[in-house]
Amino acid sequence: MRLQENDPIKILVVDDRPDNLLSISTILERENYVTVKASSGRAALKILLTEYDFSLILMDVQMPDMNGFETASLIYQRDRLKNIPIIFITAYSHEEETMFKGYKVGAVDFIYKPVNPELLRMKVGVFVELYQKTQSLIAQEQKLLSINASLQKEIEEREASEQRVRELNRQLMQNNQRLKAANEELDRFAYIASHDLQEPLRKIRMFSDLIVQKKGNVGEMDKHVQKITNATERMQQLISDLLRFSRHSVSKGDFVHTDLSTVIREAIKELELKIQHVDARITIDEMPSTLVIPTLIQQVFHNLIANAIKFCKKGVAPEVHIYARHEAPLIPQNGNSEQLYYNIYVKDNGIGFEAKYLDDIFIPFKRLHSYHEIEGSGIGLSICKKIMEQHNGFITATSVLNDGATFIIGIPEKQVSLA
Repeated sequence: MRLQENDPIKILVVDDRPDNLLSISTILERENYVTVKASSGRAALKILLTEYDFSLILMDVQMPDMNGFETASLIYQRDRLKNIPIIFITAYSHEEETMFKGYKVGAVDFIYKPVNPELLRMKVGVFVELYQKTQSLIAQEQKLLSINASLQKEIEEREASEQRVRELNRQLMQNNQRLKAANEELDRFAYIASHDLQEPLRKIRMFSDLIVQKKGNVGEMDKHVQKITNATERMQQLISDLLRFSRHSVSKGDFVHTDLSTVIREAIKELELKIQHVDARITIDEMPSTLVIPTLIQQVFHNLIANAIKFCKKGVAPEVHIYARHEAPLIPQNGNSEQLYYNIYVKDNGIGFEAKYLDDIFIPFKRLHSYHEIEGSGIGLSICKKIMEQHNGFITATSVLNDGATFIIGIPEKQVSLA
């Protein structure tokens, strides 16, 4: 217990003789000390169970049942009492063995009988002052520790606040990037709506007008109808691709442990007529089984194989080689840097593309060729990219113009965020 500035100075006096207790109390009263008397070591310990605010303990060494050294040893076993100084009072003048025992148990000094009143008052005054200064230093230390803890908490709160601000800024930048990308997609969508979708509509209207006006012979009428049919099919394909691109949303329950060989073969079945038409040869190496959304991954392979057939060289039968490697991701990914991926390679012998267009081919509605040259909406690879992002994976490609292309999709070995 810490002494306040105006608190009385309390001294515990322990002696088995009443006359000694009275004598010491009388001497100390002149200095306005408050003395508490204990007639034995056990009585002193009982008092110290409830009172801790003593500035000093004066204790006789020789007492029945429990002497002063034994009592002091028990007192200093308690944390609340271990800083109270003890002065032993003894009749054994300057005996080294007695002094050694006293200092060993924690005594700060000795007073010898018969007690010299002036010497007693002087020594008590010195040790009371030292005790008060010690308590003051302890109080200052506790205050400094409290201030330090408060400052530390303030620093931690400030750092946490700064971290939150940095995180909010990071999220804001990500949101801005997503908004920018969404605006770019919206612009491209507007272009598709105003140009690509209207172009087949113009043809349908033009050739319909010619049929209504009955201009031309029967053979020309058939051509007009065929062109209307072709324009309608192109518009239907554009609308279907747009719907597929905007519809994809997934949940944890959609992921299934799947053999990728089965998924690839299902995609090939859907393309069977096109494959037979161009006499394409597709080779599939051993594929891994992993956690995916089967229908979406099948769509990825469908688009990649269809592109390999579509962008083939004139007069050269398409060849597609699909193989897998268990390795680090080809594109750095966020999260566990030691995470391995199943990288699936789809290699063809087609016309390829220039490396500078790598980013462009995955942008919705962005085409390297007009649909007059090669049919399609220009959205297939964008759908692949979106699907791979939903799998926490990636898609990329390598190519040399007129020397084929290799598309690589990366699927995490473990879908950690879905566990």
